[in-house]
Amino acid sequence: MKKLLIFILFVALITFAAAPVYAAPTPKDGWPSQLKFMSGPPGGNWFALGSAFADLWSKNVLQTTSSSGGGVSNIINADVKKGDFGFSVTSLLGAAIKGEQDFLGRATKNSVIMANLYTQYTYFIMRKDFAEKNKITKLSDIFDKKIPVRMATLKPGTASEFVVKSLFMKAYGVTYKDIKKMGGSMEFASYDGGADLLADNHLDMFVFSVGRVASIVMNIESNTEIVILPVDDSALKALSDAYGTTTFTVEPGIYKSVKKPIKTVGDYTCIVVRKDLPDDLVYDLCKSLWTNKTSLAKAVKDIDELNPKTAVAAGVPTHPGAVKFWKEAK
Repeated sequence: MKKLLIFILFVALITFAAAPVYAAPTPKDGWPSQLKFMSGPPGGNWFALGSAFADLWSKNVLQTTSSSGGGVSNIINADVKKGDFGFSVTSLLGAAIKGEQDFLGRATKNSVIMANLYTQYTYFIMRKDFAEKNKITKLSDIFDKKIPVRMATLKPGTASEFVVKSLFMKAYGVTYKDIKKMGGSMEFASYDGGADLLADNHLDMFVFSVGRVASIVMNIESNTEIVILPVDDSALKALSDAYGTTTFTVEPGIYKSVKKPIKTVGDYTCIVVRKDLPDDLVYDLCKSLWTNKTSLAKAVKDIDELNPKTAVAAGVPTHPGAVKFWKEAK
C-alpha cells in the first residue's frame, strides 16, 4: 500500500509539472480554436522569437503553436491556410502579390502584413583596393562601366539573395548570367563564408541584408579594408515601385569605413498574416505584441525597433485589424 501511495503521488507530481501554468483564453465568436505561427530555421533569431511570440499570444489572446519556416514558404503557407501567420520580409510579400521572382506563377491573394517589426539594411561591401583601382564610387558604376566583379550573396531563397537579384533586374536590367557575360561571377555563401572569401581576395564584393548595427560588417572591417557602396536614387525607386522596399541611410559613426551617409535598400522583417482572419483577432494579436515589446526584446534585441509609425507597411497591403490597432497606438 505504501508503495502504491508513493507511485500515485509521483504520477500526480509529474502531471502537475507537465500542465501549463496558465489557461489559454477562450476563443471569441468567429475565431479559430487555435493559431499556427511559422517562424524560421532552428537556431536563428526568427526561430527563437517565434517561440516567444507563441507563448505570449497563448497566454493573452489565443492558443498558438510555433513551427519552423522561412520567408518564402511562410507567405505561401499563410496564403493556402497551412499556417495562420509567420515571419518574412516586406519586399518578398510585394513579389508574392505580383507572382514574380520566387513566386513566379503562384501569386498570393490571402497573405498581408500584420506588422513591420524591425529594419533590414542591404550592404554592398567592396574591397577598397578593387574600388579604387576601377574608380567605383557607387553601385551603378559596375554596370555602367561593365566592370567584371566577383560577387557573392547569401543562398537563394533568403531575403538577401532576393533583394540582390531583384535590384539588379528591376534597376539595371541585369541578371546573374549578364554578370558572367561581363566577366564577373556570382557565388552564394554564409555570412562568415563570404567574409572570409572577401578577406582572402577571392571576392571583390559581398552583399547581404542584416540589421542597422551589424556585427558581421564590423568583423569584415577588422580584417579587410572596404567601402560600402551607395545605391543611386533611381535604382532605389525602381525596387520600391516594384516590391515596396524603402530607402535607409547608413550613417557615419557606426562603421569605421563609413565617412558620409550612404543610401541603400531598406526593408523590414515583418509578420505576414492570413487576410481572412477576423479583424478583432488580429487587432488583439497586435495589441499583445505592442504591450509586451520590452519582454520580447529580451529574446531578440531588434524588437526594440517596433514602432506604430512604421508597423503599417507602405506599398503592400496590411490587415484591417492591424491597421486599426497601429493607428490607435501612435
